[in-house]
Amino acid sequence: MEQEPTGARRRLGAELRRLRVKAGLKLEDAAAALACSASKISRLENGKGAPRRDDVDALLEVYGGAAEVEREMLHRLVLQSRTRGWWEPYTEGLRTERYVLPSPGRYTAVETDATHIDAFDLTVLHGLLQTPAYARAVLHARLTGRRDWEIDQLVQLRRRRIEALTANPPLRLRSVIDEGVLARATGGPEVMAEQLDRLLDLDRLPTVNLLVLPFSAGIVRAHTARVAVLDIPDELGSDLVHTEGHAGESFLDGAEDIATYRGVLADARAAALNPDESYEIIAAYRDRHRAST
Repeated sequence: MEQEPTGARRRLGAELRRLRVKAGLKLEDAAAALACSASKISRLENGKGAPRRDDVDALLEVYGGAAEVEREMLHRLVLQSRTRGWWEPYTEGLRTERYVLPSPGRYTAVETDATHIDAFDLTVLHGLLQTPAYARAVLHARLTGRRDWEIDQLVQLRRRRIEALTANPPLRLRSVIDEGVLARATGGPEVMAEQLDRLLDLDRLPTVNLLVLPFSAGIVRAHTARVAVLDIPDELGSDLVHTEGHAGESFLDGAEDIATYRGVLADARAAALNPDESYEIIAAYRDRHRAST
């Protein structure tokens, strides 16, 4: 499969970091040799921004060179990292002010690299679970003042993202859903009834595992934020934690952060209903919303 730009950047960054460490150099050493800032080297190694071939060649010289086959591989990654991602037509022209809308392209690029997502849905369902009508209701509520075409593009982006659950190989999703998400009539009872029907269909997929955290479980650590942990193949970089709130979104890749949030999600799963009970409560809320239409 052709490498997506962000995946190529992350893999290139991982290779450059490996070569620097192998050469026994610190970020500051590489920066001094290139007469640039250490933050520039750090950004390259973290897959942020489009790398230039000249910079990569200069770093290879600093690190003691590389075999021709390795150099060619890195050059291919530079080229791939500067191509457009499949999601970019859906995000063009969208305003992404920090306090209005986190960058949908950035998250989608990371999600495209992932093989498995572990999530806790605190207020609304994960984007991979949403119907178009539910997604539209969520976006209208969160993005006040946005033009209709912007909402339309984001709804289409979510519809395209969902294809990953049935792709080959598929993206695997495990989500703990707070009961409040099921009870809340997002978009109205008709939209919610359709949405919960969709949840029941998705729950039958071998790639999707849905558990409900009931009101009776009280408060758990996961209630502090909406969070997802994304498993990323080693060749594309490290696993990531994604959190989102009114102050914007965060991507964390530190080993301690990832371990902490894996523990937070494990606690939520331990307090959740089992799969059969979760299915039953989703169906019960579906029937309740349908009766209100």
